[in-house]
Amino acid sequence: MNFANHSCENEDLRTYQHHLYAVVYSVILAPGLLGNVLALWVFKVYIRETKKAVVFMMNLAVADLLQVLSLPLRIYYYLTNSWPFGHPLCMICFYLKYVNMYASIYFLVCVSVRRCELIMRPLRYKSSRRKGDLIICALGWLLVCLCCLPFPLLRNPSNKREPNSSLFTSEARPVMVCFSELPMRTVSVPAAWALLILAELLGFIIPIILVLACTCLTAGSLRESTAWAIPDRGEKRRALRMVLSCAVVFLVCFVPYHVTMPLDFLLKANTLSSCALRKMILRCHPITLCLASLNCSLDPLMYYFTTDEFWRRLSKPEVPESLTFSRRLSCITGGEDED
Repeated sequence: MNFANHSCENEDLRTYQHHLYAVVYSVILAPGLLGNVLALWVFKVYIRETKKAVVFMMNLAVADLLQVLSLPLRIYYYLTNSWPFGHPLCMICFYLKYVNMYASIYFLVCVSVRRCELIMRPLRYKSSRRKGDLIICALGWLLVCLCCLPFPLLRNPSNKREPNSSLFTSEARPVMVCFSELPMRTVSVPAAWALLILAELLGFIIPIILVLACTCLTAGSLRESTAWAIPDRGEKRRALRMVLSCAVVFLVCFVPYHVTMPLDFLLKANTLSSCALRKMILRCHPITLCLASLNCSLDPLMYYFTTDEFWRRLSKPEVPESLTFSRRLSCITGGEDED
């Protein structure tokens, strides 16, 4: 979007957006980085033997980690109002932002469906299906990468430059804009609506229906007893916490964004004439985009508080192999195995 094209989109709004992004991204950078690195380490080292959607959670952690790794460049841009890293890297970071966000949505759905399936039909899951989970993950990454291509392709490939009104200096100099400030290509109204409907349907409506359906089915399993369901109510409650956490993350992070995304798209396509509406969108959409980025810090909390194995292994690390003989001797002599 070119802020000079509309008198109602003044520099104060641009400053507000840059301050907001810089503060929020700085806050979530450290916990997002540490939380997802720790999650990958725990999943890889300690609970490879479990079948409780760990493959999907590992891919979710990878998507979140990739998003976190791009935050330093974004923080630099929003603090300095300059992008000295070249147009290709700008487009890559812009593209990966949406790839990682929609990959997170995809794997949140996979985690919810798998946990619900393990509760409702535990005998149908076999060890051979682990390979099937890997295929689902690979297909998911491919689907997300292809579906997110319109985001960078709809942006003008030229290195758009504007006079810099820096947050910290009054010096005017040419800088390259990046991310959401990149100008849009001209898109016909039917094509714009088709893209919006497709994005909302695949990236929001279908996923939220699946997540809420899994939450309802898992909650219902606590009240019902079937021949194929897991009889352990404690296990069902842990599964419900996991699925409910996925629903909460989805509702908090992604619902607000997908409510304002169509309006923001229409604004950037210059199809909205109301100055008041444009100002409201320019103030509200950055907040929802920050909420969408917040999921990379919330997901590790979900692993810790809802995954029994993750909590147990993290709070009580695995005893080294060198102590195995001592533990066995303790058991023989009457001591208890602490693990």
